[in-house]
Amino acid sequence: MLRRARVYVNGQPAAVLEELERGRKYVLRYDDGYAGPPVSLTMPVATAEHSFDSFPAFFEGLLPEGDMLESLLRQRKIDASDYFSQLLAVGQEMVGAVTVEELRE
Repeated sequence: MLRRARVYVNGQPAAVLEELERGRKYVLRYDDGYAGPPVSLTMPVATAEHSFDSFPAFFEGLLPEGDMLESLLRQRKIDASDYFSQLLAVGQEMVGAVTVEELRE
């Protein structure tokens, strides 16, 4: 089940986050020619591809918590351990420079 998300920084397309294996393998690839600020200081643009053995901590830190999380999980019928679905659900409403939207092909 490969899922992909377009990642924007300050409204500009910056990268694609892919879920290669749920909960286990993720990769963030910057767009060719992207020269803006990094998605996170832990993912510099100079390294075009960043691999993760669990859901990237930077994105997990953007997810809602507490009552907001419980409400989201109920409303969208999302499993509490499915961070990628949570990210897609709140991706356009996150605080800060980074936003995310699902890529469907």
